[in-house]
Amino acid sequence: MTDQEEIEARLSAVWGAPVTATVPSALPGGASRQTMRFTAEVAGSSRDLVLRRDLSGQAGAETMDLEAEVMAAAAAAGVPVPELVDSGDSLGGNPYIVMSHVEGEVIPRRLLRDDAYAGARETLAAQFGAVAARIHTMAPDTLGGLARQDPIAALRALAERWDTPRPSVELGIRWLEDHPVPSVADTVVHGDLRNGNAIVGPEGIRAVLDWELVHRGDPVEDLGWLCVKAWRFGAALPVGGFGTRAQLLDGYEEVAGWRPTDAQLHWWEVYSTLRWVLICRQQAAVHLEGEQDSLEHAVIGRRVCEAEFDLLLALGLTRTEKTEDVLTAVDAAESETVGTGAAPHDAPDADHLLAVVERTLARGELGSQGGGSYLARVAANALRIVRRELLLSAEVSERHRGRLDGLGFATERDLAEALRSGAVTPVNPRVVEAVVGTVRDKLLVANPAYLGRPDAPEEG
Repeated sequence: MTDQEEIEARLSAVWGAPVTATVPSALPGGASRQTMRFTAEVAGSSRDLVLRRDLSGQAGAETMDLEAEVMAAAAAAGVPVPELVDSGDSLGGNPYIVMSHVEGEVIPRRLLRDDAYAGARETLAAQFGAVAARIHTMAPDTLGGLARQDPIAALRALAERWDTPRPSVELGIRWLEDHPVPSVADTVVHGDLRNGNAIVGPEGIRAVLDWELVHRGDPVEDLGWLCVKAWRFGAALPVGGFGTRAQLLDGYEEVAGWRPTDAQLHWWEVYSTLRWVLICRQQAAVHLEGEQDSLEHAVIGRRVCEAEFDLLLALGLTRTEKTEDVLTAVDAAESETVGTGAAPHDAPDADHLLAVVERTLARGELGSQGGGSYLARVAANALRIVRRELLLSAEVSERHRGRLDGLGFATERDLAEALRSGAVTPVNPRVVEAVVGTVRDKLLVANPAYLGRPDAPEEG
């Protein structure tokens, strides 16, 4: 049967009446989860619905079953979620959930910039705090399959599976180990509560989405994840780009009846930022390990340094500052000349050719299939990275070699392993300077504008 026919059969059984459904249309989503929207007609009325499927097949059935169970429990706890209509182990051979469609906005940049959400932005941080508190009222013992793992052990497992030893990661883990905060009783933890994973209307949060990372643990983890700089999308305010940490904690306290300390929140913000470094490496591995020949995942590999920079900011080891992009001057010069080809080649030179392709992609001049599309922009960005590396490679490599030689290490792996073993101390100023310098140099190539992206102002 087609997806449409299977949906009609399933919903007819659920509702006890014949159902006709439109052909599901794909919505933007990840590589492992498929999200589709359709309309179902039953007893003379129509409903807009959403189908989510785990494309890993039966390997994802347990996770999808847990997600459905948690969504039902969340609704009972007063958490705004889409209505769960149906779930099962096989629709088109894949586990699935059918839920109601909730109107609203999920795209973070629109939420942060559009006038329609100006009123919501004033209260969103407190609303997210209140929603988190409601999630944490759910009793984890009543939900089957909620795993709990030691937080630092979980980071180590991610690092060992998806990354090579990385000095910034070792600095982060050592800081977490050296600055423990009081633990609290386990709760249900959403695991990915952030700007972009909630449907928002002009009045605020309408539904919380994406429960596939739900687990058992410290409730402050959800609050720390909300404060990760990546989820600010270029804005300065620390909670999703729209609010302060104090507003987040105010909203949480009002519902939960207790208030995490600033130290607890900061610990989990550092933890979550480090976790994001490793998740970026995991995403890059989709391409690097041959699972999928993906331009998007390949480029993520070169943007891990953005998350590393955020980690160093959270640790107080560096600061933001506007930095000139090497391509600015090069492109200004190329506007007056086409470049001289390296002998024996004719003009234009290699960088000029790369620049022309980059600008063509960015302008959307490659036809309806690629012009102006998301992947065309990703491709243009990849070419900018290549151009910067060709222009800066020699000086960046020389500085990198000098840092390692000055510390007596042959490779970054050696430095990372020395940090892990305690052979060198993470508070050694020369070690910190070397790690910060390397991350900043990687950003000079990958995304120099990120060095000047605003950090959250101090509160209090």
